[in-house]
Amino acid sequence: MPKPQTISHCRKPFLFLLLVSALTMGAAPLPFAPKPKVAGELPLVLKDDFERDDLGDDWEPTDPKAWQITRQGTNRVLDQHRASKYEPPVRSPFNIALAKKVDVGDLVLDLEVHSTGRDYGHRDLCFVFGWQDPSHFYYVHLGKAADEHANSIFLVDGKPRVSIAKTRTKGTPWTDGWHHVRVVRKVADGLIQVYFEDMTTPAMTAHDKTFNHGSIGIGSFDDTGQFDSIQVWGDPVKPAG
Repeated sequence: MPKPQTISHCRKPFLFLLLVSALTMGAAPLPFAPKPKVAGELPLVLKDDFERDDLGDDWEPTDPKAWQITRQGTNRVLDQHRASKYEPPVRSPFNIALAKKVDVGDLVLDLEVHSTGRDYGHRDLCFVFGWQDPSHFYYVHLGKAADEHANSIFLVDGKPRVSIAKTRTKGTPWTDGWHHVRVVRKVADGLIQVYFEDMTTPAMTAHDKTFNHGSIGIGSFDDTGQFDSIQVWGDPVKPAG
């Protein structure tokens, strides 16, 4: 279904017509969010709505067979529809699709996400940044209930992931609809901020300077999910060597 939007009482008949249209014609494309103020002068380095038949050369999954473009009415989304047959070198997410042409320092990652996994304590989707290689990167785990391994910001630095969040919520309120997510990274002071639906108050924060640039990615630890209307504003960095 399209992402729910707040609509005034005077527009309820119009809302009813939209719902009828959605049921009879299928989901409409999810709009791209406008550039947020926090992105400042950062250029747009990635914009993808997946309105095509396959991933092409832009994305590199840990297991290509676990990812596909799925049609939802008049919309198409990137669908991590099953568990990946992938064993990371150290304990970290199994299901990742990396944006092959993106290597940035400062960044704002903004997208629409849909958790399609079962509802349990570790129901999750993940967002990768600062990726150097499969053993060195950051990721955000938006999990249903927070604990030492869930609903936090994690550092993978040659050993099993470690939570580095300074602040976080008690859990991510996943529903079966679409949700708006934003990840902000500022290298100079190590700031990391994560937003879920509320784009004014971060759901998580951290400060870490281990990696000052890297690739970005999306996926889940061991669940499934869908992704759409992805945008990345960032400071492009040429890979060393």
